[in-house]
This record gives sequence, structure tokens and C-alpha cells, in this order.
Amino acid sequence: MRVGIMASPSPYFTPGVLTRNMRRRVSVPRELERDPQPGSNLAKSPAVGRLAAGEGKPARRHAAGQPGLQIQADTIQPGNARRQKSEPLQTAGISGRMLGRPQSASSVEDTPSKWEPKDWREQLANIREMRKCRDAPVDHMGAEQCFDKTAAPKVMRYQVLLSLMLSSQTKDQVTFAAMKQLREHGLTVENILKMDDKTLGELIYPVGFWRNKVKYIKQTTAILKEQYNGDIPSSVSELVKLPGVGPKMAHLTMKIAWNNVSGISVDTHVHRIANRLKWVKKETKNPEESRLALEEWMPRELWSETNWLLVGFGQQMCLPVNPRCAVCLNRDICPTAKNNLRKTNPRLPPSSPVQPCQQQQ
Repeated sequence: MRVGIMASPSPYFTPGVLTRNMRRRVSVPRELERDPQPGSNLAKSPAVGRLAAGEGKPARRHAAGQPGLQIQADTIQPGNARRQKSEPLQTAGISGRMLGRPQSASSVEDTPSKWEPKDWREQLANIREMRKCRDAPVDHMGAEQCFDKTAAPKVMRYQVLLSLMLSSQTKDQVTFAAMKQLREHGLTVENILKMDDKTLGELIYPVGFWRNKVKYIKQTTAILKEQYNGDIPSSVSELVKLPGVGPKMAHLTMKIAWNNVSGISVDTHVHRIANRLKWVKKETKNPEESRLALEEWMPRELWSETNWLLVGFGQQMCLPVNPRCAVCLNRDICPTAKNNLRKTNPRLPPSSPVQPCQQQQ
């Protein structure tokens, strides 16, 4: 009998166990090592026949008759055993896709779907329908109508910025009247710096917080003269550094003055309507929170029209107090309208495409 060395076929044994198994002595029949005699039972074996043909080596068996693993003793090192242990563990971590196994639908790594408000596309289409007449105050007296379109580019941009500074907490009609008076006195950086505070206050009165706005206008105009050569900044980050300029004004200034849609301009109308329509994932407390919430899901190509659509809609239909839910095209898909109509319980008129401008005629 010849003694052979066998190692455990399991790759999960620790190096110590594998080393001990390597030292085990097993008995191997010598008949497997010498050529079988012609006519013997061993020669008639199919396996030996294949060996004679050179198709493989005989499988050694240990005393219990179970197949063993033939390993050369001089090639086994503890490091190799450790490697044999780790490789199957790493293979177990390979995904089914890499191993070629079919994957179930749950195993496919999907990116989480982006949250969107319910029925927002239909609501937006209805608002466009109700705003198609473009006869709200913002359409005729908003910031895009307050500056002199024949003035030099620098002067036009300066006038856009000032009109937006005046519009804070002020109706469009009042802002438009104040800008008209300023333009009649020469609304340029140089003229505003020469003008005394009293005269400036009289020209912009009765805009909201007119005393504070006199101070902000003077400070901002001086900064533009010193740091921007009489022009206005071309980025939101620089615009909001100016006294009296907030994010809403900055984004609308970028759109009107620089023709660059940098974000959604959210004022009190947009903030109110976004919460009423549930266009925000959770209720927001101020316009800036609403802007961030809207920009998370709304397609960027819609940012430009969002302000004028919702501002005019808020001026004519979705009023701050007593909104006209009964005649709004969104009354069946607006959560707030359903609650308001349930409280008042009026006889609802049938859905009608009649627009606010047609009702006022």
C-alpha cells in the first residue's frame, strides 16, 4: 500500500483544519498505480479503459471509499488555503446578473421614482386655459411692462431691478404707477444718486414699506455704480447680496433682464396656490421653501411660465380670501376646492370653459 496525501475538498475550512487534513494518511490500492493485467477484472473496468486511452487519471479513494482530492504536498501553503477559503465567499456576493442567473423583478436595482403631485398636468392645463386671455394685472402692469424698452441695455436692466424691488408687498397697479413717475424724472443710476431721499420717497409713494425701499434703492444704486459700472449683477448669488433684493426678485431679474431662467420666481400668489393644489410634498411656510419644493419635481422647461401663470391665476381666480372655487376648472381635482365647496355646499354649475375675462364682460 502506498500512502497518499489528501486535503479536504471544502474551501470553507480554516487554514489550520486544512493543514491537518493535508497530513492525513490514507491507503491507496497499488492496483490503481500499475498497469492492469490483460483479462483481469481491473482491466475490464470502463474507467481503466479510459485511462489506458489517455483520457484522464484514476480517481484515488480513501479507506471509506469516498472520492478524495489529490493535492501535491509541496504546493500547499497556508496562504493558498486562506485564498481558497476567501474566494468562494467572494463568489457568493456576486449578483445573479454577473453569474448569469435570471433575476426576479424585485432584485433589479431601480432608482426611486421622483415624487410628483397628483393630477398636476391636468391642473396646469386648466390654469393655462383660464389664463389664455392674459388680462390679469400682472399681464399689463407687471415687471415686464414697467421698464423703458427703448433705453440703453444697462438702463433697462437697472429699471427692471428697481421695479421688482418696489413690487414687494405691493400690488402691480401701485408699482406700475410708481415706476411711471420715476421714469418721467429720468430713471438712471446717475439721477437716482443725485436725488434726495424726500423726493425719491414722494415719487414711489404709496408702495408698501416705501421708507425702507428709499434706503434700499439708494444703497443698491451706489453699489451698482461702484462695483458693476452702473450695470446689475448677472447671477442670483450676487443679486441677493444687494440691499432689499430677495430670491424671488433675483430669479425674476435673471429672466427679464438677462434672459436666463435660473429658477422659479415664487411670490405670495405662487406660494399660496402651490400649497392649495398640493404641488409641494408637504406644506411650506414661505415662498422660498415653496420654490425649492417646486424645483424638485417640476420639469425645467416649465419654470419660465410658472410665475406669470400662477400670479395671474391668483389675481383673478384663486384669490387669497374667498377663492372662486365654484367656477374654477380645477374644482374637481383641487383638494382645497373640494374642502371649500363641501363647507359652503352651493349648487355647483356644470364644468364650463368660460374664462374669467369672458365673465367680466
